[in-house]
Amino acid sequence: MSEYKLPRGIVISGTGLWTPPHAISNEELVEAYNAWAENYNRAHAAEIEAGELAAKPMSSAEFIEKASGIKSRYVVTREGILDPARMRPSIPERSDDELWLQAEMGLRAAELALEKANKKPEDIDMVIVGASYLQRAYPAIAIEIQSALGIDGFAFDMEVACSSATFSLQRAVDAVAAGSARAVLVINPELASPQVDYTDRDSHFIFGDVAVASVVERRETCAADSAWEVLGTKAKTVFSSNIRSNFGYTARAADVDPFGAGKLFRQNGRKVFKEVCPMAAAHIEEHVRETGSEPAAVDRYWLHQANINMNNLIAKKLMGDDNSLERAPIVLDRYANTACAGSVIAFNLHSDDLQPGDRGVICSFGAGYSIGSLVLEKIAL
Repeated sequence: MSEYKLPRGIVISGTGLWTPPHAISNEELVEAYNAWAENYNRAHAAEIEAGELAAKPMSSAEFIEKASGIKSRYVVTREGILDPARMRPSIPERSDDELWLQAEMGLRAAELALEKANKKPEDIDMVIVGASYLQRAYPAIAIEIQSALGIDGFAFDMEVACSSATFSLQRAVDAVAAGSARAVLVINPELASPQVDYTDRDSHFIFGDVAVASVVERRETCAADSAWEVLGTKAKTVFSSNIRSNFGYTARAADVDPFGAGKLFRQNGRKVFKEVCPMAAAHIEEHVRETGSEPAAVDRYWLHQANINMNNLIAKKLMGDDNSLERAPIVLDRYANTACAGSVIAFNLHSDDLQPGDRGVICSFGAGYSIGSLVLEKIAL
């Protein structure tokens, strides 16, 4: 592959973070799961005794925190998730004339990002929605948000699992560099709770709901007090089935349950940890050096927020013994895994304290496997 040098002067001028009003603690989630598991084991006692079925294991808040670092998660609604007779959120369907939930989430984050960037809808030419799941096939959620904001331009959705945010940011940077858009609004509304199997002890605690947004533009049009210049973008994909979701419309043609075994999120956690950690660390090391720095000298790493043990291992590889939360902040303890939004949440919450000239890396990694990164430098305007 020939080397491509990104033109200087493209910046992220503002980000927005919308947090749902409801939260669920590990203790609450475990209480509901264990009640469901006890009911299941009681109802299937004969089959379990005969060895025809496996008993559902119990969970604990301590198990969840040790395995993941997660203590709580935000959700668009608590209703249904904590009901042992339901074990999934209750989200009423909206009519075609109403703003759909995922678009509403993205709109709230977008408004915050535009305010931070001191931009108006008429300044935006392009809207990208990147998310691990999309609430419908079409029309695009991005076009719905574009319409709600009154943006005269074009919009589209894209999905690269947990790398959707960094991949969509790269598309935005490329569009500004090519001159096809003056400014791009990138929105990552992760409506994750509906795709969680709350009856699976090993994954029922992983995901939370959130929305983030970013404005990408040229430095000369930036009206914010400070911004982050994009020094480089880098993306990589390698096929793997170790993180997978087979939910899709062809289930009706196969005469199978679209929500049955294997249709929602599942992963081989041990293999993912073993394979993704070195892959992500090597990707970041190479990217940082391509932009003229050394990994240990980077001031801040905003890493994908999937698992605290993965982040600690990658951070240690990049920074040596200096594995401080200050330089690689963790937000998954209260947000949980928010799919592609996690690294942008960390950037939004842990970047204002840095000074002009400081450098940082936004990086996400997930199913595919996919890895995306942006090397940034803070600038004063």
